[in-house]
Amino acid sequence: MSEIKRGNVDNNSNELNWQGKTKQNINRVKMWTLAWVISMALANFGPKFLWNQLESLTIAAITLNFLLGVGMIYANKIYIQNMDEMQKEIHLNSMAWTLGVGLIVGLSYSNLDVTNVISGPAQISHLILVMGVTNLIAIFVGSRRYK
Repeated sequence: MSEIKRGNVDNNSNELNWQGKTKQNINRVKMWTLAWVISMALANFGPKFLWNQLESLTIAAITLNFLLGVGMIYANKIYIQNMDEMQKEIHLNSMAWTLGVGLIVGLSYSNLDVTNVISGPAQISHLILVMGVTNLIAIFVGSRRYK
């Protein structure tokens, strides 16, 4: 009987440890993402509003943005590695849909721009929006499928 209770304590302890690790990984992703977003704003608006187009500071801001982006990718990798198998499956499927939709929509959008079918230049922000929405929908659908 004591072995059964002891096993339950170990399982509860493992569950709490996993939840704590998951929370820590989520917070890590949040911090890296926030730092990356702030550095993106700095790289885009700094030259005009903060340092009067000084090229060396612009290059430094873009380099910082790039490096923080690499850190954000690594934080996401750690987060996904520590998911359970079902969560990994949901995220793998959502990433596949996001990559596929991003590639197809992005290239089609570029063709519309190159052939002057659309008025005005194609904006990368439109593609990022499509990819973000695709990812959210795919995670939602995947989560519902496994409930």
